Amino acid sequence: MSKKDSVNGPATQESLALSGVTMLADIQPPFIPEGASGMTVLVEWPPGHPGAAPHRHSGPAFGYVIEGAVRFELEGEPERVVKAGETFWEPGGDVIHYQDGNALPDAPTTFVVFMLCEPGRPMLTYVAEEELAQRAHLRAPRPAAR
Repeated sequence: MSKKDSVNGPATQESLALSGVTMLADIQPPFIPEGASGMTVLVEWPPGHPGAAPHRHSGPAFGYVIEGAVRFELEGEPERVVKAGETFWEPGGDVIHYQDGNALPDAPTTFVVFMLCEPGRPMLTYVAEEELAQRAHLRAPRPAAR
């Protein structure tokens, strides 16, 4: 559904609820790459899967957890768990995405991510150990124990 309904005017939380649609996230990304393409991916992690190694995206990414729970961590933000029915997003660009693994040791986790990708760049780029060490001061303090 677009943010503007040509018949009834701009979409609002109230108008979406009346039509049977619930607003899950309303984010203003810091940038959208010029000429960006949209990509939607389905991620299915088995129980306890650690997720992708630290990486970054060329543009903003928006996600929704369908089942299970995702251990989510972006550079500068504390680790958190995003549960089924909840959303997450990341700005893309230079920000490192440290964790996106399955937070559950005994159940699968499935989530959908929509990304705006910069033309000519991969949607995901892994971060080298050397750069992780150089930027360690930007990572939020780690939890004591899980």
